[in-house]
Amino acid sequence: MEIAIIADDKKKELMTQFCIAYCGILCKHNLCATGITGKYISEATGLKIERLLSGAHGGAQQITSRVAYNEIDLLIYFRDTSKDVVFDEEEYNLLRMCDVYNIPVATNIATAEVLVTALENGGLDWREIVNPKSEYNHRNKNDQ
Repeated sequence: MEIAIIADDKKKELMTQFCIAYCGILCKHNLCATGITGKYISEATGLKIERLLSGAHGGAQQITSRVAYNEIDLLIYFRDTSKDVVFDEEEYNLLRMCDVYNIPVATNIATAEVLVTALENGGLDWREIVNPKSEYNHRNKNDQ
């Protein structure tokens, strides 16, 4: 599966800890992340992660574009939930595109754990039908 990872500044440590805990599952999939988040995760876990631009420089837009082209199977996006956070149109567009293309999204650690364990148990295998162009899905069909 193609998994995109984003973490706002206040959530990068939590995302890194999450990826450490689920490294055994995540290593079986193709990962991409916004720049700094990807750097932290890869340094802490050794996971191979395609690092996109940082969120402030268009990384979230790159992921939104991949969602629009049905190139993402799962999004894990730990957002800053502080009261002082203002409406973010890019965030809204990303989450809206996930709704349009039926991309499972986790915006907190509880949902992320549910989705990652479902990923391991085959609960997201329906994405192979929806996203047959995925490098991961293509590779697995050729192995059978």
